[in-house]
Amino acid sequence: MKIFALKDRIEAKLEVIAADKSISHRCAIFSLLSDKPSTIKNYLKAEDTLNTLNIIKLLGAKVSEENGVMTIIPPQKLQEPHSVLECGNSGTAMRLLMGFLAATDGFFVLSGDQYLNRRPMARVGKPLISVGAKIDGVSNGDMAPLCIRGGKLEYFKFESKIASAQVKSALILAGLKSNGCVISEPELSRDHTERMLRGMGAELVRNNLEVKVSPMQSPLKPLEIFVPNDPSSAFFFAVAAAIIPNSHLILKNILLNKTRIEAYKILEKMGADIKFKETSSEYESIGDIEIKYSQLRAVEVDENISWLIDEIPALAIAFANAKGKSVIRNAKELRVKESDRISVVVEGLRKCGLEVSEFDDGFSVTGGELNSAIIDSHGDHRIAMSFAILGLKCGMVIEKSEFISTSFPNFSNILRELGASVED
Repeated sequence: MKIFALKDRIEAKLEVIAADKSISHRCAIFSLLSDKPSTIKNYLKAEDTLNTLNIIKLLGAKVSEENGVMTIIPPQKLQEPHSVLECGNSGTAMRLLMGFLAATDGFFVLSGDQYLNRRPMARVGKPLISVGAKIDGVSNGDMAPLCIRGGKLEYFKFESKIASAQVKSALILAGLKSNGCVISEPELSRDHTERMLRGMGAELVRNNLEVKVSPMQSPLKPLEIFVPNDPSSAFFFAVAAAIIPNSHLILKNILLNKTRIEAYKILEKMGADIKFKETSSEYESIGDIEIKYSQLRAVEVDENISWLIDEIPALAIAFANAKGKSVIRNAKELRVKESDRISVVVEGLRKCGLEVSEFDDGFSVTGGELNSAIIDSHGDHRIAMSFAILGLKCGMVIEKSEFISTSFPNFSNILRELGASVED
């Protein structure tokens, strides 16, 4: 992908962005917890989320769509598939399915692409194995492909050392389908799983940083949900409006869950002019976000990292355009994402001529004059999109940009809608 620098400001209202990926994955998987059809509007049609739909079909679900409404009919009994369940590039799908399938009678094999199969899975596998799950895989079960011999698990308590929505969600699903569990975490991670499952009738009780999960006594209510636009996907364009002089952008129908808009709050602290307006509330708060350009100033970030972990590469682009030295700390989790995002962000910003320092758990960026560069995304969609946004200021060539389609297939089209010249 080649991005040419914008010659004008951004002035736009974006209504069609990308449906929320996290919620879309959960809609597919959670529909299997009911015995009635679930209806889903605005399901994300990206490679990763389509892979998850294919997985639930292999487990016996029937999926159809008419007039923009997807219907998922769960099977009376989940089937043992005769093929590998391919998760593509999605750690969310693989980790949630580990918990779900560990408590499901049958034999299952989970795998993904070359990047997902190098990501650590023992953080989910080990606590499940400790309460009776039968999981094995590459590197002594730490990496996929993973083999799971599912069955009902014992009641368990688990104290997570990291704040991870994926880990927490996997364990909630295992406890819900078995004999219950109690899960605690060091800080509140994103809570879509708890909100959606409670909406379906599951008994989940939160007490500060602890979630108590009661076992399902009967199938849950089906989902009837509109999937809002993804704040993580929309954030790339929020950054673009914040760094391009005189820009004004409105992002429509965005998920406003407080654990998902922390990056916008950081951008606001940096001086960006941002307003939030709630328009509806069902399973989640949904609304519009308005961003106007303002000169950004440096900021130090070391709290609520689990709430903005996915947005940090894009936030680094804002740092590159801010006055002073910005710092991210307590973000070691970035090293085990689709790429080692700490080292890859540092590598890319240095190529653009900036003063950057790398830490074990983060990095610092001193804003300054930007150079055009050739950026290796290392097959990481968020790295590719982040440096594409920086390209709006100085021009950029992004290698391995094809991985953007795993989560955001219309990204390039939106850049063009904002006035950018893009060669895919």
